[in-house]
Amino acid sequence: MISTDTLKKLEFTKLLERIAEFAHCETTKVQILAIAPLMSLEEVELRFGLVGEIRHLCGMGISLRLAQFDDILQPLELLRPADAVLNPLDLQLFINPFRILSALARQFSYREDIPLLKGMAGGLTGFPEILEALERTIDRDGSMLDSASRLLKELRERKRTLTIRIRKRLEEIVRERSVAIFLQDDFITQRSGRWVIPVRMDSKGMVPGVVHDVSNTGETAFMEPIEIIGLANELENLAAEEKAEQIRILREICGWIREDAALIEAEFEILVRLDLLNAIAMFADLVAAETPTVCAGPTIKLEGARHPLLLLFARERGEAEVVPLDLALGNDSGCRSMVITGPNTGGKTIAIKTAGLLTLMAISGIPVPASSLSHFPFVTDMQVDIGDEQAIERSLSTFSAHLSRIAEIIRNADAKTLVLLDELGTGTEPVQGAALACAVLKELHERGGLVLATTHLTEIVGYVHRFDGMQNAAMEFDRKSLLPLYRLKVGEPGESHAIETARRYGIPDHVVDHAQTLVGRVGSEFHALLAELKEQRDAYEGKLNLLASREAALRVREENQRLLLAEIEEKRRTSLEKGWREAKDLVQSTRRELNQILEEARRERREAAAVERLRDKERMIATELKALSGAKPVASGEIREGSRVHVLSLGCDAAVLKLDSRQARARVRAGNLEIEVALADLSPASGRDKTGDRRPRRTKTDAPEAAREINLIGKRVEEAVTELEPFLNHASLEGYGEVRVIHGLGTGALKRGLREHLRGHPLVSAFRDGESYEGGGGATVVMLR
Repeated sequence: MISTDTLKKLEFTKLLERIAEFAHCETTKVQILAIAPLMSLEEVELRFGLVGEIRHLCGMGISLRLAQFDDILQPLELLRPADAVLNPLDLQLFINPFRILSALARQFSYREDIPLLKGMAGGLTGFPEILEALERTIDRDGSMLDSASRLLKELRERKRTLTIRIRKRLEEIVRERSVAIFLQDDFITQRSGRWVIPVRMDSKGMVPGVVHDVSNTGETAFMEPIEIIGLANELENLAAEEKAEQIRILREICGWIREDAALIEAEFEILVRLDLLNAIAMFADLVAAETPTVCAGPTIKLEGARHPLLLLFARERGEAEVVPLDLALGNDSGCRSMVITGPNTGGKTIAIKTAGLLTLMAISGIPVPASSLSHFPFVTDMQVDIGDEQAIERSLSTFSAHLSRIAEIIRNADAKTLVLLDELGTGTEPVQGAALACAVLKELHERGGLVLATTHLTEIVGYVHRFDGMQNAAMEFDRKSLLPLYRLKVGEPGESHAIETARRYGIPDHVVDHAQTLVGRVGSEFHALLAELKEQRDAYEGKLNLLASREAALRVREENQRLLLAEIEEKRRTSLEKGWREAKDLVQSTRRELNQILEEARRERREAAAVERLRDKERMIATELKALSGAKPVASGEIREGSRVHVLSLGCDAAVLKLDSRQARARVRAGNLEIEVALADLSPASGRDKTGDRRPRRTKTDAPEAAREINLIGKRVEEAVTELEPFLNHASLEGYGEVRVIHGLGTGALKRGLREHLRGHPLVSAFRDGESYEGGGGATVVMLR
């Protein structure tokens, strides 16, 4: 249980006062000021969720339909006895709560995006029948309306009519000469609830009537003329009937409220709770708070954390924004104890107060002014030693008070405790104070909780640096401007800068200079070393930032290169597909024309003309293939018998055996194959057979033979044809008589496509199905020319 003293020291009560400003009822304010850390993680998550749903609605421009309302629990308690009746002013207190409950019931009824709020308040009714009766019965000032009942309206109308008659008759009487001469004045008034006229005391016997009062001077008697006594008596009877009707109406309404008293109390408590949650949500929006993670383990992680009260003070005074605090302690960081050093007025105490206050907010279900990535431990206790606790009545010095408090902290600390210690080890001789502080840190650390402490003692800094599981941190200080930066730097100690701070706060220069000369040499060297280390750290951080920016630029460049390569690859693939389609179209059209030429030659027996046409077609095909391949043409003067050329139709180099310049043809040898081709089918040799780059010719004894079969199972027809063509060329060059093409059975599409390609192929003389030992119908045996 976290003590009230701890809540006050961490200014949690001041925070609740700021939240209470958003409440719409004094009862809500009382409950807000009584907010304390919740008892379970489930309660924390539920409150976070409820507040989050209210903020979700506000983000869409929809606020809860809340307004100012009064506490009705006390009037409800007065109504519990049978036949108890409230006055109209007390009943009027019920109207606003019932109106708000009815509005909230309508607001929640159709929404599906606020399951937690509907789970809590989805059953609200607002008691519309009672509300309707109250609204037609009681006015804002607590008076009863004519609309309360038909009888009440009739009685009041009769009263008004009778009153007018009485006044009119009195006005006539005071104007009559027989009466006017005895009057003190001519006005009409009331005394003791009766209508009277002012008669001179010495003439009261001259006017028939009843004296109801006498003026203070004794000169005037207020008389009710005898003529209107009957009318006045009738008016009083109507007034009595009116009062009886009013009591009946009030009794009836109070009876209805008494019957539903338990339900009314329950809905009012829900209304107060909604008002409390709404106040938290409004405050969270004011300080731009986020919902953090609250976990069971000893972990505290602050990202962009700001003290909410300091944030509001700075905003109200028009000062600069509060510097955010980043801090990590516990399982994720590997350390459970942190000691913060740095200059006076540098923000050390604010840092640990911020950590403590935000932890209290988180475990109370209140969003915190920090990043939503922040983590807080679900601690069951917080032990705090902050501020001067000197107690004159107990004869305690400042140091004694600190020791007493630390002893209590050690007794109560455990693994679920967050300990905050300010100015640890001060108040006594520095060496002994530091030794005692180190021992206290070790004891608290071994008890398993989280410890945040501030100090100025160098000895504590060294101890923490050597102790595994503890770490130093520093509040940064600008040595040039001599101003604190209010930023926490984890992993290194800070300096006190007391002398520089003294100069900034107006201590005379000669006093500060003399103090500087009195600083010990070791201390000066230590602080100089710290300053040098910080300068080196700043330099390394600059280089790291530069490397990070370069790395980011390289990543961008790599991504651009990747996109460019992908674009090039896409263009290459598109070009290959286009070339393949054009080549395929060329082959198919050529095949059709060749078949047509051969058919005409057989029919007309004009072999010479057919041969000439075939040669023209061959030259045309060679030219088109050369254009598709991008190969450079070979001038006829460059071709000699014995020279090496590249045969486009075969896709390989060959040696020229014989030239026929008149027919523009040449006979070439490629491997063991001799073939006659058109000169247009030739291009410069590819270079693969040149000296120095040419592999030795394979022989049957020193090199493996070319493959006699090819496996094309699973490929598309176009892919299979592309692989089959060079296979047939190489097999023909090796002089093989037949080869085997394996295509499998499948749907038969691959087999049909391959055989269509083989049919009419210049290197193929015939083909057949494989024998059973050759693969049967799943293979085709091809006979080469």
